[in-house]
Amino acid sequence: MDKEPITLKGLKKLKEELIFLKEKKRPEIVSAISEARSHGDLKENAEYHAAKEEQSHNESRITEINNIISNANVVDVTNLTNEGKVIFGSTVFLENLDTGEKINYKIVGRDEADLKHKLIYFQSPIGKGLIGKKKNDLVGINTPSGLKNFEIKDVKYI
Repeated sequence: MDKEPITLKGLKKLKEELIFLKEKKRPEIVSAISEARSHGDLKENAEYHAAKEEQSHNESRITEINNIISNANVVDVTNLTNEGKVIFGSTVFLENLDTGEKINYKIVGRDEADLKHKLIYFQSPIGKGLIGKKKNDLVGINTPSGLKNFEIKDVKYI
């Protein structure tokens, strides 16, 4: 499997989730399974089956996070010289030329992407359209909702 880029903040968040799942969630689930077992017949014990299913989901997520971390290529843009170019990990300040709206995105990896927090996947249409561009460039990006025109107002490595 290829190395997947991730920011330092994204790696930290994944490690925190892993600790939570292993040290807090896993013991809670084991306790719930034990409690459900004590109720007798396991064939028709909904609490037991629900706890076992939750255990399966938890262990799958632990495995997934371990795989992500082992294949992570950590990129720390704060150590790079900012030449105004949009790269993985940079924060891009845009103006939507169609609406006049000002917006900013941080270009991140798949597991960090969260549009609500303005973290955009570098392989998404907007991410792909911005990577490699520079401050003051005009960019037309085909998105699922149609063509969007932006001007890159600033690029920061923060």
